[in-house]
Amino acid sequence: MDKHLIDDIKHVSLSLFNKNFFGVYHGSISARLSSHSFIINLKDTILDEVCEDSLVKLDCQKRDYRWSMANDDVHIHEHIYETIPNAKYISYTMPPYATAYSLKHGKVSPQDFFGKKILGEIIIYDPKNIEDWLERAQYEIPQFFQKHDTHLLLIKGFGLISYDRDITEMAKKISILENSCRLLALSANL
Repeated sequence: MDKHLIDDIKHVSLSLFNKNFFGVYHGSISARLSSHSFIINLKDTILDEVCEDSLVKLDCQKRDYRWSMANDDVHIHEHIYETIPNAKYISYTMPPYATAYSLKHGKVSPQDFFGKKILGEIIIYDPKNIEDWLERAQYEIPQFFQKHDTHLLLIKGFGLISYDRDITEMAKKISILENSCRLLALSANL
């Protein structure tokens, strides 16, 4: 695997973990390698210690034993890569303020400068029936991205799926959304 790519994933993953956007054994991060392959963290990876051994390379045209080793979000990542050609990196995070905000609202309308300027309004997707959400997610998430001009999908009570061509930009947008939701929550009590 490309050392530079692994270093980028390692650095961003550690930053997201330190901000409490990933939990222990909760969350996923991946990178496209070609039109039919990508790397993603393994099932039991603690995302503050990502290294080459905690990533698995998958070929979308050849299902083998490695698919069973991959993080449970693997099919969400696979379908996003299949339907969104400019997705180079994907992450599933659960930023606490953004996820909490999603429980009581239908959209995020940032009031802070960076949230307004960089993100604008963010739709909160309600998956409705949570009993079968994980089976539907791999299809509904890419469909949402195809229909809306955004790289962020905040899902009610589930967390945030994001993608970008640049891993640093992806992390920046996640952080700005979390900060905007934190400020909205704090200002609600003033």
